[in-house]
Amino acid sequence: MTKAISVRLDEDVQRALTTLEAAGMSRSEAIRKAILDAAGAAKRHAALREEVAALERDDADRKEMRSIAAMMEVLRAPE
Repeated sequence: MTKAISVRLDEDVQRALTTLEAAGMSRSEAIRKAILDAAGAAKRHAALREEVAALERDDADRKEMRSIAAMMEVLRAPE
């Protein structure tokens, strides 16, 4: 079942929509694609946040990162 929605467009969004329409996309297609793309990006960001949180909880990984940072500091050219 499809539902109609109403959207208010500012000048930037209107220009972007006009560009997409000029490329052959209908308004409905452009809006649906934007919503799906935004939802996909939100899911990827959430997954990345969880991965970072898991790494921060991993004591062995944090120890290895500190070890690598210390090694890199030793190799760094003097200022």
